[in-house]
Amino acid sequence: MRDLLPSRDDYQLLRFSWKMDIAAGVTVGIVALPLALAFGVSSGVGAEAGLVTAIIAGLVAAIFGGSNVQVSGPTGAMVVVLAPIVAQYGVGAVALLSLMAGVIVLVAGVLRLGRTVSFIPWPVIEGFTAGIGVIIFLQQVPAAFGYSGHLPTNALLAAIHTVSHATKDAILPLLIIIVTAAIMIVLGKIAPKLPASFIAILVVSIGVALLKLPVELIGELPNSLPAPHLPDVNLEMFTSLLGPAFAVAALAAIESLLSARVAASMADTGPYNADRELVGQGLASISAGFFGGMPATGAIARTAVNVRSGGRTRIASIIHALVLLGVVYVAANIVAVIPLAALSGVLMVTASRMVSIEVISRVMRSTRSDAIVFVITAIVTISVDLVIAVGIGIAVATFFMLRRMSMNAGVFRETLPEPATLNDEKIGLFRIEGALFFGAAERLSQQILDYEDLEVVILRLSHIQMIDATGAHQLTELVNALERKNVTVLIKGVRKEHIHVLGVLGAIRSLRHENHLFDDLAPAVEHARKHVKIDNS
Repeated sequence: MRDLLPSRDDYQLLRFSWKMDIAAGVTVGIVALPLALAFGVSSGVGAEAGLVTAIIAGLVAAIFGGSNVQVSGPTGAMVVVLAPIVAQYGVGAVALLSLMAGVIVLVAGVLRLGRTVSFIPWPVIEGFTAGIGVIIFLQQVPAAFGYSGHLPTNALLAAIHTVSHATKDAILPLLIIIVTAAIMIVLGKIAPKLPASFIAILVVSIGVALLKLPVELIGELPNSLPAPHLPDVNLEMFTSLLGPAFAVAALAAIESLLSARVAASMADTGPYNADRELVGQGLASISAGFFGGMPATGAIARTAVNVRSGGRTRIASIIHALVLLGVVYVAANIVAVIPLAALSGVLMVTASRMVSIEVISRVMRSTRSDAIVFVITAIVTISVDLVIAVGIGIAVATFFMLRRMSMNAGVFRETLPEPATLNDEKIGLFRIEGALFFGAAERLSQQILDYEDLEVVILRLSHIQMIDATGAHQLTELVNALERKNVTVLIKGVRKEHIHVLGVLGAIRSLRHENHLFDDLAPAVEHARKHVKIDNS
């Protein structure tokens, strides 16, 4: 278990990078502030919970996580999952949900399940990301139109309902969102190194305050962290939240591991430990729950800012959390006057950047099956559920992969080596290629059985890349079927890694004689020719 715990090696680069780490930490803290507030408000738990989560979870994950540069906190994907949960169970359930999901993620790390994220295909990841971006954008539409009435839980339906019931009161919040987005977009092009979201919110907030515009603000925030406490727990609530907790835990694990993997590829910051990352993220969500926060994950956008700003050790992520902590104790009153519409503008721009036209174009132009996987994953993400979307995306990708494997598997009849002898046409030399598995075994077996007037069949198995239990069983059935037709079966070239499964499922025992198993082709053909001569004598 030692590799799942913090160690001195986590900070071995610190003496070379501490200046860059501090600068990166301050930069990420400034970038994270508006996002933490916005995600807290958008999820329904409030700006305070978003800020507390960014501080507590960000600090704990930085120390205990498996990545040297991962920045954790509230994220857009988690907001998408939490919003309907808050609507159904209320704000009071979120802290307990955070504890439950954190324990599940922690256990997954201890059980060494971190590497499973590598099995998620790239089109599924991109479809998932694009779908999240669309949902986050749609979730801001009610705020953009100043709508406060009852809304459907589905983001798409809520956006349609909001637009169809828009009034003249929507002009002011829409204008604030447009100005916020315009500042972010312009700054992103002319000065990409500046914290555009922070500057946009600062400018808009000052403008709203000077003009005394009647818009909804964040409101009063506490000027200190709340004391840690155990959330209210009762059996009924615990049971009701079990399903959502597993969904939140799955999302937290997937997003955090993907973020850590992306960070490791961006710069030479050292490898990441997937299992330790789950342990760290689990502890982060548990800690956030004790402080009244929400479940946290690794944040890809903030992690990328950290790496690009020069962050190389965990100190950068720790500094980011301390910067946010300083905001609570020093600038809570200033943060309170930020217009909610400005936060919606930040999230709309952030969501738009998650839907990359370039990436979508690359996926759609790759292969037809990958394009279908991408589209299905994105549609299910938007219309149904994030975790279900990943499951369906993986299932569809697996179907196409098995289909390709089945199509690439084949049986080929070969000509016997020279010199030819009398009655060679009664010997069938068949080379089986590809994967002999449940998707192809029966078809390949039937192709051999369709040949008539054969007295000996030689099965060349050395070109088979993989055999599963179904394939080995079907090979046994093929041997038995041929022997019942009085066709002698010889097997040539069983690979070392396939001997066990063929032996267990009886393919080798089904041969008429133990001498009918060969390593080389020449002896097998010679033996087959003797059988034909004997049968014709």
